[in-house]
Amino acid sequence: MTPFARNPVAARHAKHLNAPFVELLDVLGFGRVYTRASGTWIWDEEGRRYLDALAGFGALNLGHNPPRIAARLRAFVDAEAPNLYHVGPSPYAGELAEALAARMPAPLRVAMFSSSGAEAVEAGIKLARAATRRSALIHCEGGYHGTNLGTLSVMDAPRLRGPFEPLLADCRAVPFGDLPALERALKDARAAAFVVEPIQAEAGVRLPPPGYLREAAALCKRHGTLFVLDEVQTGLGRTGSLWAFEAEGFTPDVVALAKSLGGGMMPIGATVTSEALHHAAYGSADRFDLHGSTFGGNSLACVAALETLRTIEDEQLVQRSAELGARLLGGLRTRLADHPLVTDVRGRGLLVAVEIGPTGADWMQRVAAGAVTIAAEKAIGQWLAVQLLEDGVLCQPAARAWNVLKLQPPLVAGEAEIDRLIAAVGDAFDANRRLPEVAARLSARLVRRSVARVVA
Repeated sequence: MTPFARNPVAARHAKHLNAPFVELLDVLGFGRVYTRASGTWIWDEEGRRYLDALAGFGALNLGHNPPRIAARLRAFVDAEAPNLYHVGPSPYAGELAEALAARMPAPLRVAMFSSSGAEAVEAGIKLARAATRRSALIHCEGGYHGTNLGTLSVMDAPRLRGPFEPLLADCRAVPFGDLPALERALKDARAAAFVVEPIQAEAGVRLPPPGYLREAAALCKRHGTLFVLDEVQTGLGRTGSLWAFEAEGFTPDVVALAKSLGGGMMPIGATVTSEALHHAAYGSADRFDLHGSTFGGNSLACVAALETLRTIEDEQLVQRSAELGARLLGGLRTRLADHPLVTDVRGRGLLVAVEIGPTGADWMQRVAAGAVTIAAEKAIGQWLAVQLLEDGVLCQPAARAWNVLKLQPPLVAGEAEIDRLIAAVGDAFDANRRLPEVAARLSARLVRRSVARVVA
């Protein structure tokens, strides 16, 4: 048994929560127990410090334990204000809904609250079905919307979907960025909703072609289909604008938010739409309660979200995201320009990706491009993430594209931390320039860890 497996925190997690998860952490070399976090940094129990370029998969736009959010939550608890009650209007939920409406273009004026991104997207799906009286749903290949049954239904992810099928009927996937395919689906399906992300973060930070989302929204309107935009990971300044759709020049019918809305300290999701659509779905005495959840819009979460919105504005984090994102993207492009395994460096704001694959840089890549592709998709991304962890940087490949290293540090990062990230990524790639060397090092690491586990 390795030291990590013997660690009481890891052992308890394995016994009572998720044994395969702990096993995988150990095998891959991610075995750490983290004990403290502040801003853009996180510490393990050995006292080692890591620059967090994962940011809770986008939930920590304000960094770890943001002081303003913590202070506001303490003040709320000290005031003994009511948190959960369902027999009267909540001043906190009302204020948050008004604050979101003030920050979104018309006609997005009504919010429904939940506790997660998957719930927020599913609320959008339910709203679309109830408002349009249609059942079909269209979604994009490569999308990621959560692991509830409803959200899995609008994802083309066989490994994630398989154990739970059959899921919702009348769901159809179209290629991301393909307007003719979307139009065909809209004509055939008479769909209630088109569910899509403005940037496919977990598919490898895939940006849409210029004008795609705007034209897709126009097509949806023409066919009576609601445009449901999943901004769970891209919203609240992550991409250099408050909402990613602002950069695309259109307004969706429904916007789903979550992750960093609670300041990284409280779970909260929001589904924002127009008064007309909300009325069509739930605007009568016999329909007002067709959607809701016990903790959706609880006072404590709303207080955290309100302070998050104020912090983003007061600290100019949207502008900071745009500026630091340009610094990160430009620095990585310069540093990795001649790397034989880097096929692309792309992103928007502080959501940046380095894609790994065959470039034809040497004879082996030209002869065995398929082998390079398979190695990149199965192992190289995780291997580089391990190398970065050992160099004091926390990051991960995209969940649905392991050949893409995804970098999304908190928006409160400084220039020095962005430069540190560029240097660390550059060093990791410099040490892994040729596939045979990468394969040899990775194999040796796995053998050593396997032997250590057997011996222990």
